[in-house]
Amino acid sequence: MAEPTPTPPPQEQVPVCPRHPDRESYVRCQRCGRPTCPECQRPAAVGIQCVDCVREGAKTVRQARTVFGGSATDGRPVVTMTLIGICVAVFLLQQVMPGLTGRIAFAANVGQSEPWRFITSGFAHGGLLHIAFNMYALWIMGQYLEPMLGRARFAAVYLLSALGGSVVYLMFASYPSPAELAVGQCGSWCQGAVGASGAVFGLFGAFLVLQRRLGRSAAGMYVIIVLNAVIGFVVPNIAWQAHLGGLLTGAVCALVVGYLGRARGPLEPPDRRIHWAGLAGVGVLLVVLAVGRYALV
Repeated sequence: MAEPTPTPPPQEQVPVCPRHPDRESYVRCQRCGRPTCPECQRPAAVGIQCVDCVREGAKTVRQARTVFGGSATDGRPVVTMTLIGICVAVFLLQQVMPGLTGRIAFAANVGQSEPWRFITSGFAHGGLLHIAFNMYALWIMGQYLEPMLGRARFAAVYLLSALGGSVVYLMFASYPSPAELAVGQCGSWCQGAVGASGAVFGLFGAFLVLQRRLGRSAAGMYVIIVLNAVIGFVVPNIAWQAHLGGLLTGAVCALVVGYLGRARGPLEPPDRRIHWAGLAGVGVLLVVLAVGRYALV
């Protein structure tokens, strides 16, 4: 009688990384237990996790928020740097493209037919010192306010302040009388204005309100605002109206973010939907004021 042939033991399967099947791996993820190659390994509190488990775990972690509900960033003022880059690029184009300044500057006589000038004028400048001062102020204020507000709301406050500066400039512009029109004079109604000063003053106004909301001192900013206000009335060709409009708009925007939709508990973020609704309301109010001013002409 023939003896049965013994069956050889099954060959043990070599563990391979699921993401890289051509790589052997004897290190396993502490969370899912699958093999993971060195490229897919991520250090964890205990042992190693694979990239897939790390990604899944990140979805369950609550995103860090600032005191005003903005998404916590990595510290780089990306929006501030972008705004500065746009202003510098536009200033360089002004030097090489004759007539560009006149096509994007804001003036009351062209704002109704070309409403984009309400915003584009805030990215053009009248000289090297003009842009240097504004960009320095934007850099200083942006490093503080952008992480505090979050990038999206910081951009909204900046652009609304630029719009508010142009709107108040329009409100103070005087429509020329028939006698002035007869001799070809247009006065302040046709006087163009450029510069990011309105938006920068908006950041000043937002800074004052938010510092007050946090219980911090803003004495130094009051000095800066008063000095700039005096310069606006003493030095010719400075649109103090845009400064005033930006300052008021930025302050109102900060009131919306700082005092509306406040968190219900220490671990709960503010209601950002209320913030955005309030900021949208500020924008609508500015548009209504501009339309109303033109309707009275």
